[in-house]
Amino acid sequence: MSVTLSELSLRNAKRQARDYLVYFVTVVMAAALLYSFNGLVFSQEIITLSKGISVLPLMIVLASVVVVCVFGWLVAYATKFMLLRRGRELGLYLLIGLENRQLARLFFLENLAVGGCALVLGTALGGLLYQAFRAIVLALFGQPYAFSFGFSFPALGLTVLYFALIYLFALRRSRKYIRRANIHDLIYVDRANEGMVIQTGNVRRWMFSFSIVLGVAGTCLLMAGGAILGVIGAGCVIAFLFGFFLSFASGVPAFFDRRPARKYRGQSLLVFRTLTAKLATMGVLMATISMIFTATLISEGAGLVFRGLFAGRAAENACFDLYIGAAGDGPVSRDYFDFIQDNISVEQELHYCVYQAEDSRVMDYVERMGEDYHRYFDRDPVLRYSDYAALRAIAGYPPVELKPGEYLIHCRAYLEKHLTGYTQPISLGGASLIPGGVHAEHLLQNYDTGNGARYILVVPDEAAEGLPVFHHAYAAKTAQPVTEAQFDVLCDINYRLGEQNLLEPSYDEIHTRASEKAEEAAQTVLVVFPLFYLALALTMTAATILTIQQLSETERYRQQFQLLQKLGMDRREMAKALGRQFTLYYVLPAVPPVLIGIPFILHLSRAPEPGVMVGMNSPGAIAAISLGIFFLIYAIYILLAYTSLRRNVLPQ
Repeated sequence: MSVTLSELSLRNAKRQARDYLVYFVTVVMAAALLYSFNGLVFSQEIITLSKGISVLPLMIVLASVVVVCVFGWLVAYATKFMLLRRGRELGLYLLIGLENRQLARLFFLENLAVGGCALVLGTALGGLLYQAFRAIVLALFGQPYAFSFGFSFPALGLTVLYFALIYLFALRRSRKYIRRANIHDLIYVDRANEGMVIQTGNVRRWMFSFSIVLGVAGTCLLMAGGAILGVIGAGCVIAFLFGFFLSFASGVPAFFDRRPARKYRGQSLLVFRTLTAKLATMGVLMATISMIFTATLISEGAGLVFRGLFAGRAAENACFDLYIGAAGDGPVSRDYFDFIQDNISVEQELHYCVYQAEDSRVMDYVERMGEDYHRYFDRDPVLRYSDYAALRAIAGYPPVELKPGEYLIHCRAYLEKHLTGYTQPISLGGASLIPGGVHAEHLLQNYDTGNGARYILVVPDEAAEGLPVFHHAYAAKTAQPVTEAQFDVLCDINYRLGEQNLLEPSYDEIHTRASEKAEEAAQTVLVVFPLFYLALALTMTAATILTIQQLSETERYRQQFQLLQKLGMDRREMAKALGRQFTLYYVLPAVPPVLIGIPFILHLSRAPEPGVMVGMNSPGAIAAISLGIFFLIYAIYILLAYTSLRRNVLPQ
C-alpha cells in the first residue's frame, strides 16, 4: 500500500506530538499566551478605561517581541534536537528512494502540522485566558466584569504572524541542512554532541573556582547600584554561569577524589557518574538555562516590587476623596473652590493648617533610631486635635480620644514600632504634654505638603495657638468619586497658579482617591503584566528544554537499570537512585539563579522610599512569593517528566 508524502507527514506529526508531549503542550501554552495578550492590545474596552494605559499596546508588543524570540529559540532547539534523534529514520527515507528535497519538505510539513495544531488549540485556550486577564484588569480599575466570550480577528492575525516567524526561523536551518545531507550524515547525526569546550582537567578545576568568585562579585555589583556597575555585574554573572557549568564535570570528580569514602557510599558513584557524564557535553546549554532562570526570577521579583511600590504609594495617597495641599505659606487658592462648588458634590470638607512645633525633638529621635528619614521640616509638624478628628471622619476611620495634658502621634506604619516607645513630653506655649498613643492609618504623609512627612503630632487646639503655620490644606469627602476629567481641571488650575511666579514656579499637591487608584491600576497593567508575561515564557521555555533532554534518555536509562537489575539491585534502590539523579539534574540549574536572584530582589525591594514596602509587599515576602511562583511552574514540568521516566524506565 502506497503512502503519500502528506499522509506520512501527518503520521509523523501525530507521533511527534505524542513522544514530545511536554514540548507540544508548551507550544500550545505559548499560542494561548500570545493570543491572550494580543487580545489586550486590540481591546478598546481596556484601552478606554484610563488615559494612563494608552501606551499598553506598545508595551505588550515590545514584551511580545522578546517572548517571540524566546519561544523561537525553544522551537529551533526542539526542532534541531528532534532532527538529531530521528537522523537514522530520515536517512532510511533517503535510502528507500526519497530525494533530499522531498525529505526536507516532509520534515517541514510535519513540524508545520504540529505548530498549526498547537496554534488552533492555543487560540481556543487563549480566548479563556484573555477573559481571565480582562477580569483582572477590570478589577484593578474597579469596573464590573461580565463574561462575554468573543473572537478577535486582529489578535488572531498577530498571533498567526508571530507563529509564522517562530516556525519559519526554526525550520529554515533544518530544511537547509536536510537538503544538503547525505545518508551517512543523517544516520550518524545523533552522535554529534556539544563536546567538551575545555578538555584539560586542571584548567576546568581552575575555572570552577574562578567562576564562583565571579558569581559572588557579580551579585555584589548588581546590588551596588549604578548603570556601569550593573552592566559589569551582569557580565560577571554570565561568565560565572558558563564557567561553572563548563567546568562542573571536573569539579565533582575532584570533590570525590579528596573524599574517597563518599564515592562508594550508597548510590553516589552511580548518581554522580551519570550526572557528570551528561553535563560534560551540555555545559553551554545548562549555563544558558540557568541564565534564563536567573532572568525569570529577577523578572518575577521586579514585577512584585513594582506592584508593591504602586500599591503602597496609592494606599497612602488615596485616603481622601479629594486633597489639596498648598505649596506656599498662603491659603489654598479660591480658584479650586470655585470649580469644586460648581462641579463636585461635597458631603464633608475641612480647611485646616499644619503647624510647626517649637523644636525637633521627635524628629531627632526618629533619626537616632536609624530609620531612613528625610527632614522635610526644621521642627516637628503639628496638627490640632479638632482637625485631626475631622480628617479621620473624612477618611472613614474610627474616632480616637485625646485626654487632657496629652498628645498623640500619627505616623507611617514603619515608624510605629519606634514611636510607640517614645515617652518624652513636649512643650508647646509653656504647656507640657505627655504621649497619649500612636496611630498608623494612612493619612497622606508622603510629602511636605501632606499631613506631616512620615509623622505628625496631634495636640489640643489651645496648645497649637500661636504656632507658625507650615502650610494650608483642604480635604473633602465627595458624594461621587472625582472623575478623571474633574481631576484634570484641578491639575490645570494648579499648573496655571504655579506658573504665575516665573522665577520660582510652585505647585500645590493634589490627590483624589479615584485618580490614585486609576494610576495604580494603569502602572500595574503597563509594568507588572509584561514582566510576568516574560517570566512565564522564560520559565516554560527553559523547563521544556530540560525535560526534552531528560526524556530523550529514556532508552539509555532503561538499559542501565535492566543491567543493574541483573547485577542484583532491587527496584526500590533503583527508584531511589533515579530520584536522586532526577533531583540533581533539575536542581542544579536552579541553584545559581536562587543565589543570585534572591539577594538582588531583596536589594531592589528596599530601594523605594521607606514605609511603602510593608506587609505582603515587604522584602522577605516578595522574595518568598517570587520563589514560590518560580518553583510552582517548574515543579509542574518536573512532575510530568519524573512520572513519565519512572513509568518507562524502571523494570517491573
